[in-house]
Amino acid sequence: MSTTPTPPRAGRRVLVLTAALLTTTASLAACADPVAPAAKKVDPKDLGGSKVLPVAFDTSANQKRPAGTLHPEIAAELPADVRASGRLVIGSGGAGGGIPPLAFTADDNHTPIGVEVDIAHLVADVLGLKPEVETTSWENLFIGVDSGKYQVAISNVGVSEERKEKYDFATYRLGLHAFEARKGSGLTVRGPADISGKKVAVGSGTLQEAILLRWNAENEKAGRAPARLVYYQGATEYYLALDSGRIDLYLGPNPTATYHVVTAGKTQIVGNVSSSYPIPGKVGVLTKKGNGLVKPISDAINAAIADGSYAKVLQRWGLTAEAVPASEVNPAGLPKPAATK
Repeated sequence: MSTTPTPPRAGRRVLVLTAALLTTTASLAACADPVAPAAKKVDPKDLGGSKVLPVAFDTSANQKRPAGTLHPEIAAELPADVRASGRLVIGSGGAGGGIPPLAFTADDNHTPIGVEVDIAHLVADVLGLKPEVETTSWENLFIGVDSGKYQVAISNVGVSEERKEKYDFATYRLGLHAFEARKGSGLTVRGPADISGKKVAVGSGTLQEAILLRWNAENEKAGRAPARLVYYQGATEYYLALDSGRIDLYLGPNPTATYHVVTAGKTQIVGNVSSSYPIPGKVGVLTKKGNGLVKPISDAINAAIADGSYAKVLQRWGLTAEAVPASEVNPAGLPKPAATK
């Protein structure tokens, strides 16, 4: 997972249009205005999609989540102690209010909600377990899984080769980053050449920055001018700079980009890139390596994909573009950094 500014939340319900088909420009980026209209129409082009479905963000504590269907044959795959406990303890990195629409706090300032929380409930439903979502900080997710405090972590954790040495993954979303620009900019980003000479804002030390540095190296090798990378301290500064024309683009995580595009109404998605560029980025349920949970969890996700409940979860949070056709156990992930001499 990459670092990104924590966005303020919009009002109780926000009309969203989400891509119904995965396209080359269906993506996201950062943060939301504090208040959004109850029903705002969004041009499909602003979200990078040609076909869209209406979705409402429900930020109430009383969530009407799509329910999963119990599969006794999959539940039977669980380790005996987990079956006997009847619960699934999930670590969620939504501390401090979280990041919508991934994992954040409902209007009661207490209840965890978001796509990651819905996935946790969906998996637990299929396995016949009671989900117990515990909110913590990002770094404490891994400490909690290591210690056994959490049986799994469901918190936008990207699959990487380094993490796979210690943890198992059952994938459930694509990892995407998005380029956000002002409405009407006319920009489209499909590769390194499209950012040549542009001012592109990005978070320092993030996966997004690493991708831009790689793209700049490719531009220079091809004789093109590199992009100028610009850094700010928080979401407000990024969006003020974009609105005023001081920067051309902002590259950030996909889900938060869609949230901002809809709630602020001043920007649009103009391109995307895999979070694990140049290979496909994938997000997975993380669990301690070899503890026997990864296969039943992956099978549970596949059961939810097959019956349509998985698609309903992604649709309600505007993340249809990040859907995977099937859950995989420990697929190829973000490569390890090259060794330095």
